[in-house]
Amino acid sequence: MSVEAREARQPWILLSPALTAVALLLFVPLIFIVIYSFWLRTATGADEVGFFLDNWQEALSDAFYRDILLNTLKIAAITTFVCAVMGYPAAYFIARAKGNKVILLLLLMLPFWISYIIRTMSWINILGVSGALNSALIWLGLIDDPIQMLYNETTVILGLVHFLLPFMVLNVFVSLDGIDTNLEDAANSLGATRWQAFLQVTLPLSLPGLAAGGLLCFVLGAGTYITPLVLGGPSDAMFANLVFEAIITQLNWPLGSALSLMLLAVLGALVLIYNRYLGMAQLMKGLG
Repeated sequence: MSVEAREARQPWILLSPALTAVALLLFVPLIFIVIYSFWLRTATGADEVGFFLDNWQEALSDAFYRDILLNTLKIAAITTFVCAVMGYPAAYFIARAKGNKVILLLLLMLPFWISYIIRTMSWINILGVSGALNSALIWLGLIDDPIQMLYNETTVILGLVHFLLPFMVLNVFVSLDGIDTNLEDAANSLGATRWQAFLQVTLPLSLPGLAAGGLLCFVLGAGTYITPLVLGGPSDAMFANLVFEAIITQLNWPLGSALSLMLLAVLGALVLIYNRYLGMAQLMKGLG
């Protein structure tokens, strides 16, 4: 074997462990899901092996699934917007803090040390009929009877913001922290106010981090099922809840596989649109 051929093979040899892990942990299970989606659940409860389009016809033609998918995308979009509005000022404050960035970042990371399920269920103790907020309002004399605050779309969005906000802050912080503050000083020296310097210098340079955080929050928000399961009502189910219901409750793996691939295709299309207009290079910048 020539020297050129050995050198050409070396990168692939070094990448082979990672590529093998990706293939076994990602592509092989995905292939099984694709195969399952064409099987058929029979009346006896057994799966009939074959190539049937019944699951896909049901998933694509039933208005029930379409409405929940649209509602899922709406909730994810609202959550992403709220995370951006709340997360950018927090990230800016941390990035411009002097001497205590490590402490602030540690406080930001603290929620990740607590189980996501526990964090979600904690809102029941806060917003429940006998929760802390209702108890405080009754004690202050502002209300006579407890207010029903749980099990609606608003609490689902609140729980998702609580879960996803640190991801947005971290992405925006990385982008802001990499911006030379001398650029703002230079803009100020040329007559721009601090607000103008922010709008014309800092904000445009930090957009990759904001876009990366937005994409991450949207995809994670659209794919979650714990938050609507715990904090939402019967009409607030998201698409991942349908997948969970089909596979875990009904044991209908073929239909659940088709639904999961449907959600994957929609989110994958959004990622492709992001890549078309912003590019994955911008995403990598935002991720650090």
